Amino acid sequence: MSAAPKINWFKYAAPQSLHALAGAALPWFVAAGVLLAVVGLWIGLGSAPTDAQQGEVYRIIFIHVPAAWMSMVIYLAMAFWAGVGLVFNARSASALALSLAPTGALMTFIALWTGALWGKPTWGAWWVWDARLTSELILLFLYIGYLSLHAAIDDTRRADRAAALLALVGVVNVPIIYFSVKWWNTLHQGASVSLLRAPSMATTMLTGMLIMSLAFWMYSMAVALLRLRVILLEREQHAAWAQQTLAEMRA
Repeated sequence: MSAAPKINWFKYAAPQSLHALAGAALPWFVAAGVLLAVVGLWIGLGSAPTDAQQGEVYRIIFIHVPAAWMSMVIYLAMAFWAGVGLVFNARSASALALSLAPTGALMTFIALWTGALWGKPTWGAWWVWDARLTSELILLFLYIGYLSLHAAIDDTRRADRAAALLALVGVVNVPIIYFSVKWWNTLHQGASVSLLRAPSMATTMLTGMLIMSLAFWMYSMAVALLRLRVILLEREQHAAWAQQTLAEMRA
């Protein structure tokens, strides 16, 4: 019985190989994101039943919850790749971290904005200094700080290292966001989905929310890969492969 062929993943650390891989994967993430979003919205806005307590306003969870989840997941991914770039001096890892940051900031903003829209009819206020909301706002500031610090330093390598340190320090805020509803008495409701117990919502609602979460994930990957390709071309513009790619794009 022949052994399965081995894939040399380390070759994708090279900017040229990573640029090609991102370009090949991009259409698949776009297609998956569009398909999942259509199905998720159809379930969330059409098939899912009306909530007995909150009425129709609860349907904002199909945007709010996926955005909130992705705001934390993307930050952890950004900090991980920033850390890899810092420890191993890996340029491609640092570029990947930078490509994730704007999408993470967008997801955090959407989570805060939709949370305010949900909070007004539910709590009677657009904003309260709740532990969950405050820590999520801090996450937005961390994203903005990461991008601003990177943009403020002209030398790319120094910018990568400085921004990576900030990203790694900010990781401590992610578990605070997640566990805030357990650690403190907050207005924000607890988690409706848990690995340790049965979900506290109807199956149709849960299905729609999970599909929308996958749609947000695919969108985030697609946008990050597109941005990564641009960043790699900017950083490697003097390399032969980058010049050839730019020439083909202009043709």
